Amino acid sequence: MAEQTVDGLRSELRKLTVLKGTAPEFDPSSAPDSPMELFGEWFLLAVRSGVTEPHAMTLSTADADGRPSARVLILKDVDSAGWHFAISTLSRKGRELAARPFAALTFYWPELVRQVRVSGPVVADPPAVAAADFRARPPGSRQMALTRRQSQPFSDPAELDEALEHAHQELAATPNLVPDEWLSYAVRPEEVEFWQGDSQRRHQRLRYSAEGDSWSRTRLWP
Repeated sequence: MAEQTVDGLRSELRKLTVLKGTAPEFDPSSAPDSPMELFGEWFLLAVRSGVTEPHAMTLSTADADGRPSARVLILKDVDSAGWHFAISTLSRKGRELAARPFAALTFYWPELVRQVRVSGPVVADPPAVAAADFRARPPGSRQMALTRRQSQPFSDPAELDEALEHAHQELAATPNLVPDEWLSYAVRPEEVEFWQGDSQRRHQRLRYSAEGDSWSRTRLWP
């Protein structure tokens, strides 16, 4: 059997079905004034509906030259300050946010045929928030962060084992240790779009745009 090539994926992709989930009732005209409130409603429904990892989100950033990159992170909180996440400033995303403190977040819950997009400037949370986040992480996660090597080239598993053992000893000696490079950020939203899909492509789209201390709401063409 001939090996499948990248050029041959188009026909395979065409065979795949989309928008197979069950969309709940959604009336954009009765949406709350705040996108945080609507996000909370949608998120809690996703949790109750058994959506897999509903707190997983794609964080998109850009480097100093404007070249984008994206990866999946875990949402830590949503409040009046925005959507929160935590990272190491030594990572690629940390360096990009230092160069361009703006980001976009994307949530996708296929079981509910729903997507939420958030974009705006990124601001650092108080140090106490970052410290509490780091200390609440599982031991393995904290040890990996303390290797301080994220995104660097990797070739030797023994070197990783040695670095993790050193981090283990570091934590054992100082259980409340929080590395200086560990930060918690919030995306302070300028725009938030809620999208609910429809198999006939009559999608429901509602965009919130920040206007001072309030929000304007605009329904968008599918």
